Amino acid sequence: MSDVPQPVAPYPHPSGARPPAIPRQFVPRHVAVVMDGNGRWANARGLPRVEGHKAGEASLLDVVAGAIEVGVEYVSAYAFSTENWSRSPDEVRFLMGFNRDVLRRRRDLMDSWGVRVRWAGRRPRLWRSVIAELEEAERRTRHNTVCTLTMCVNYGGRAEIADAAAALAKDVAAGRVNPDRISEKVFARYLDEPDLPDVDLFLRSSGEQRTSNFMIWQAAYAELVFLEEAWPDVDRRHLWRAVEEYARRDRRYGGAVDQPTT
Repeated sequence: MSDVPQPVAPYPHPSGARPPAIPRQFVPRHVAVVMDGNGRWANARGLPRVEGHKAGEASLLDVVAGAIEVGVEYVSAYAFSTENWSRSPDEVRFLMGFNRDVLRRRRDLMDSWGVRVRWAGRRPRLWRSVIAELEEAERRTRHNTVCTLTMCVNYGGRAEIADAAAALAKDVAAGRVNPDRISEKVFARYLDEPDLPDVDLFLRSSGEQRTSNFMIWQAAYAELVFLEEAWPDVDRRHLWRAVEEYARRDRRYGGAVDQPTT
C-alpha cells in the first residue's frame, strides 16, 4: 500500500452546479487564462485596485477546481507579466507580495487536490521571496498528476522566445546544436516549460479581446474565448461554458476538407 496521500476532490461549487458532460476528446487539454479586470472591478466599487487582486484569488481557485472536474489537464495563469513592472510602485509591491502569499496560503490545498504547481517566467527583478515560494510549491507538488497549474510570474511571450533563442544560440556557438538541424521541435525545448503542451483554449476575462503577449508560441492554434465578466466575477461555471464553446469549434490546424454545397 502506498504512503502517498490520495488526491481529494475539490470543494463543490456553492450553487451545486456540476460540470457539463463533454466527451473526453472534446475537452481542451491545456487552458491558458488571462485574469483581467481586477483593478477595474475594484474601482467600479469605489475600492483601491489592490482589492480587485485580492478578490481574484478565489476565482483562480474555483477555476482550477472546475478544470479538475471537467478534465482539463493543464491550466496556465498569467499572474504577473514582464510589462506589469510599468505599473505604480505601490501596485507592483503589492502584486509581488500577493503572489508570494497566495502560493504560501494555497499550496497545501493544491497539493491535496493533486495539482502540480509549476513556474514560468524570468528570474531577474523578481523578489527572492517570490522565487522561493514558487520553487517550494514546485518541489512539494512535483509528483502530482491530476492537473498542472503553471503560474506565469514575470512572464512575457516575447521574452520567453528571446530567452530561448539566446540559449539556443549559445548551444550552437558551443557546437552542441547543428544550426542546419534547428526545427520548431528543437526550438521548443528551450522554452520555459518545454514539456507543456500547446494551448488548446485561451480564456480572457473583462471584455478585452487580445492575447497581451501571453504564451504566443504555445497558443499559435488556440481557440480564443473572451468573457465580459471581470476576473473577480469569474468562477468554474464560466470555464465550463468556455469548454462547451471549445467543444463546438472545428479545429483544422490549417487544413480543410472540400464540402461543396448542394
